[in-house]
Amino acid sequence: MPERETTRLVAWSQELRQVHRRLRDALSVTRASLSDGTPGEAATRELLLYCHGFCTALDSHHRGEDRSLFPAIAAAHPELRPVLRSLEQDHSMIAHLLGGLRAAVDRAAPPEELDGHLDGIAAIMESHFRYEERQLLTVLETLELAAEPSEVLGPL
Repeated sequence: MPERETTRLVAWSQELRQVHRRLRDALSVTRASLSDGTPGEAATRELLLYCHGFCTALDSHHRGEDRSLFPAIAAAHPELRPVLRSLEQDHSMIAHLLGGLRAAVDRAAPPEELDGHLDGIAAIMESHFRYEERQLLTVLETLELAAEPSEVLGPL
C-alpha cells in the first residue's frame, strides 16, 4: 500500500483522539464560563454561546459516527456490532443530557443546576470516549473509509 494511503488509514484513529480532545477542551471552557462569576446578562450570553457551541459539536460528532463511521466498522468487523450498539446507546443518553442542559440554559437556570447538568454530561462523555478509544482505535488504524473527517467525526 502506498505511504499516502497508509497515512490516511492511520489518521482515522488520530482524528478520533483529536476530536475527543477538542470536545473535552470545549467542555472545560463551558464549565469555566459558568464558574467565572461574571454577573448578570453578560454571563448568561457567554454561557449560552459556550453551551450552544459545545452541545452542537458533541451532537454533530455522535451523529456523524452513527451515520458514517459505525456502519463502516460494522461492515468490516461484524464482531464489533455489540460494542457499536453500546456506543450508540451512549450517544442517545448524551443527546438526552444535552437537551436538558440546553433547556436549563434557555430558562436561565441557577449556576448550581447548570453545573449539575455539566457534571452528568462530563461523566458519561468521558466514560464513553475512553470505552470508544479502547474498543475502536486499533480498528480505525486499518479502516478504509473514503470520507472527510469532518463529515464522519463532526465539524470541529
